[in-house]
Amino acid sequence: MSDIQHAHLYGMREVKYDWLSTHDVNSTDWNEIEPQKPFHLFIPQNNDSLEEFLAYWKITEVMTEFSLGCLTKRDNLVIAKTFDELYKQIEGFIDNTKSDEEATKVFDLKLADQDMWNAHTARLSLSISEIENHIRKESFRPFDTRFIFYHVNFVARLNRRVMQHLELDNLALVTVRQLASLPFDHIWVTNSLTDQHIISVRTKEGGVVYPLYLYPDSNDPQTSTIKEQRRPNFSDDFLKEITKQLGYPPTPEAIFYYIYAIFHSPTYRTRYAEFLKIDFPRVPLTSDDQLFRKLGEYGEELVALHLMKSPKLDPPVLSDTPLSKGGRGDLQIIDKGGEFVVDAGHPKYSDGEVIINKKGDRFTGVSKSVWEFYVGGYQVCHKWLKDRKGRQLSPEDLNHYQKIIVALSETMQIMKAIDVAIPSFPIE
Repeated sequence: MSDIQHAHLYGMREVKYDWLSTHDVNSTDWNEIEPQKPFHLFIPQNNDSLEEFLAYWKITEVMTEFSLGCLTKRDNLVIAKTFDELYKQIEGFIDNTKSDEEATKVFDLKLADQDMWNAHTARLSLSISEIENHIRKESFRPFDTRFIFYHVNFVARLNRRVMQHLELDNLALVTVRQLASLPFDHIWVTNSLTDQHIISVRTKEGGVVYPLYLYPDSNDPQTSTIKEQRRPNFSDDFLKEITKQLGYPPTPEAIFYYIYAIFHSPTYRTRYAEFLKIDFPRVPLTSDDQLFRKLGEYGEELVALHLMKSPKLDPPVLSDTPLSKGGRGDLQIIDKGGEFVVDAGHPKYSDGEVIINKKGDRFTGVSKSVWEFYVGGYQVCHKWLKDRKGRQLSPEDLNHYQKIIVALSETMQIMKAIDVAIPSFPIE
């Protein structure tokens, strides 16, 4: 086999041209590389932990039913922040007193495209009495649940094969296959229909959804007649191995929470960064039942926080301890007369305060680490407010944003605790 040589050339275009004009293959300072299985990369890679990482269970081998989330390609029409807003959008779009051109112009849509969208067909396929039947809740972005018009003639990719399982009582892990750039923080949880861009809008980083439970297809006569029950979305081989490791079969929820905790370990994310950048995350198993249960507890806490169901998010009792140290004494909403409208160019962060408009309405007691916390491609505290530009935040919105701040602060504390609980990698 021939040697494989590699070299990087960085800089401005003119610098590169000058360098190339004075160098050739023989005068280039090459570095020899040895591409490793299974990625066979033709760039330098730190392979110190590769064998260790490959020994773990790839998430697609653990949870075998998965797909990208919903892809609308028409958010302006089929997504809204409230049920009533979405109803009015669809009602206005199918209004038969409007021409197709008039209806599409309102939502900046084409009459037809190469993705099987046809405005005329869509408008004729629906009556006003049917609108409510197709409105569902959707996990749109982190901590941002919206409503989607889930109709085959309106949404580009329903991905119903997997999404159908999230129209019933369920949990699902969301992650990505590849990263546009590090770090790896592309992990989330959902319990409803889920947008493909829930954790990133970058091309490589579409959110892949892994439901915990699989339900029988209600549209399939065969499964409906035999009354099939829901079943865990874990492969038989994985269940056999984890049972062998622990000495007993853990519940599906316990496994889910354990995995969620592992993927939130800061050490896991940095130790395997080279490989998480180019492939699905992998699950290390442990034979230490005490560790398994402890990580499961942390994972369950994280799930409750991220789904906004944790008792830690109940209306806070003010204390003298600041949020950055585990309390909530500094967390307040300050009214400066801006009616809590999110202005263009906002939010802005300064010295523990998130300012949302020119008048100076703000949230105080927000640590810099909370403000800068990312989930995938989104800086959460900034993204949630930016997406409400021009809107007046309701009392419910203000309360929700405070909960986001608390949830992220608690998340960071739990992530640290997860690393403390894990003695070392590889986990034993």
